[in-house]
Amino acid sequence: MKDQVFYIVDVFAENRFAGNQLAVFRNGKDYSDVEMQKLALEMNYSETTFILSDKKKKGGYDVRIFTPAKEVPFAGHPTLGTAYIILREIAGEDIDTITLNLQVGQIPVSLDLNNGELELLWMKQVSPKFGRVFSASETAGSLGLDLNDIDKKYPIQEVSTGIPFLIIPLQSLEAVKKAKVDKERFFSLVRDADAKALLIFCPHTYRDENDLNVRVFADYYDVPEDPATGSANGCLAGYLVKYRYFNHNKIRVRVEQGYEIKRPSLLFLKAEKKREKIDVFVGGKVFMVAKGTLCK
Repeated sequence: MKDQVFYIVDVFAENRFAGNQLAVFRNGKDYSDVEMQKLALEMNYSETTFILSDKKKKGGYDVRIFTPAKEVPFAGHPTLGTAYIILREIAGEDIDTITLNLQVGQIPVSLDLNNGELELLWMKQVSPKFGRVFSASETAGSLGLDLNDIDKKYPIQEVSTGIPFLIIPLQSLEAVKKAKVDKERFFSLVRDADAKALLIFCPHTYRDENDLNVRVFADYYDVPEDPATGSANGCLAGYLVKYRYFNHNKIRVRVEQGYEIKRPSLLFLKAEKKREKIDVFVGGKVFMVAKGTLCK
């Protein structure tokens, strides 16, 4: 068996030791499903990824994603973080796009360079699908909110670009701050829903240069609150365009997340409506933190 090399990276971070941490393993084909699940649990990050082989297959690299509890078909920060490791440690050539073969399909990750240095990575997500609409009355209580905290100009709706999230527009930063999951009501809310995680957002921010503040609650996936969630923000990008939140069919916005749990993150969203389809891109910075070898 080859040495079991792994890396720790910070994703959606303005600086190292911020954002959302991720463990990425090489030679994933050498692990059984049970071993991958155990390693994800042992790492105890929101997700851990496994690059099955250093060789491309159908133009992309086969990758699997595990939370501490289960395998998932797609997740945002694992996609960007894994693409960064492939770029830095495996690809070994001048390229502008890296494709990951995930359960949800092929996800391309493109690179933004600044004077030859890597500035941002962007992933193009699957075009969003819009599902069930919820009422404010059945949603507010699950987060300890009042009805007047909900921005009723926009719907509370399930959106998916691979993993469905319930998108909840709020009126103010104070409403975002006070949100707290009532687990009994939360699990009752999502029991029969496709979306098992919630994204709340508002147009007021801690930092003036940012456009939206976001919080993501995913107790169903054993992640009470996520500091940076690419999959959820991809859903949000599609939602913003569909409902013309910024009065345009095309957006590029900066999103802050994780401030309330003292793990500030920065995500970049691009989206454009083209006839009945919405193209969604989520971008961010990635920093290398550590490299190690798994003890045999």
